[in-house]
Amino acid sequence: MSVNQALAQVSGDFLIAALVIYSLAVLAFAGDFAFGRPSRAAGAARDTAEAAARVAELTAVGAAGTAGATSAAGGAATGDGGAVADGPDGAAVAGGADGAAPPAGADAAAGLPARRQSAFRAIWEAGPWVRAAVALSAIGMLAHLVAVVTRGFAVHRAPWGNMYEFVTALTCVAAIFFGYVVVRYRAWALGVFVMGAVVVALGLAETVIYTAAGPLVPALQSYWLSIHVTAMTLATGIFFVAAVLGIMYLVAERYRARVAAGKAPDGNGLLARIPSSAQLDKLTYRTVVFGFPIWTFGVIAGAIWADQAWGRYWGWDPVETWAFITWVLYAAYLHARATAGWRGRRAHYIQLLGFVSLTFNMLVVQVFITGMHSYAGVH
Repeated sequence: MSVNQALAQVSGDFLIAALVIYSLAVLAFAGDFAFGRPSRAAGAARDTAEAAARVAELTAVGAAGTAGATSAAGGAATGDGGAVADGPDGAAVAGGADGAAPPAGADAAAGLPARRQSAFRAIWEAGPWVRAAVALSAIGMLAHLVAVVTRGFAVHRAPWGNMYEFVTALTCVAAIFFGYVVVRYRAWALGVFVMGAVVVALGLAETVIYTAAGPLVPALQSYWLSIHVTAMTLATGIFFVAAVLGIMYLVAERYRARVAAGKAPDGNGLLARIPSSAQLDKLTYRTVVFGFPIWTFGVIAGAIWADQAWGRYWGWDPVETWAFITWVLYAAYLHARATAGWRGRRAHYIQLLGFVSLTFNMLVVQVFITGMHSYAGVH
């Protein structure tokens, strides 16, 4: 079938719109860092001081609600994930986080507010910068998704038949997956980093590896394209988010170690506003756990496709080899993460090495090394 040039143009327009909207979302996330989070931290500290004063007052006069108030103060001091304050009748009321009136617990102080309220309410109470950033991200995701879908309709196939389409699709997956992380874990503090990386990758796709809409090369004209490449696209988008989180973990952990050794002053403004290294470690691990089975399925589906196309399941083609190396590295990360002696920075180095292997396979092996998969379509 011939390419529908009108739909191809619509796809390109929506992709440019998504790139612009994502960029505005990054600016809004940065605005929250600069203006929103400090004011919320000051408000939380003020509320904590007021709660402590109230507890002291009730203790002094022997009020009936003393025990509940003391329990509330203990919850705030120990950082049990949220704060508790006296309600109108002296009853303990669980507080929200990151913008809610009651003081936040340890999770909120480290950048991930406690999940004691709905995600949408938490986003609303986080302040205008977060609301704007999340709204812009959602609109950008919708435009990005429309761009990918219309590209598929324009070329009458799955819209990841060349490197340009693959990168635009995986960045769409990365953005949508990060949207899930924001809703599930209240992780908008990571938005400036993850969405910033999406903007860079999408910008490079539009300027460096752009490929006009066209038909598939004969080697890819199979229904297995919709199975194998879809799985690899989903997994790569998820691993993209994990890589950004892993880099943030290494930066935060290195600074924490330097502070503990007395080599750096405590209270770095930027690092104080992102989740703690322990929380970043947990988020990275959960992200890789989510993506690893999808990558495994993609490798298996590729082997089945290879048997149908070339009469063998595995031939140690360069792309096949690097896909297997990537699988081994991510499997090693998961094993290291479960082994006490290899947790922390060592495990994250392995995870990032896995993403480097994946990126090398995608941008170097498929483009510059001759093999059975040499049809990336970059020109």
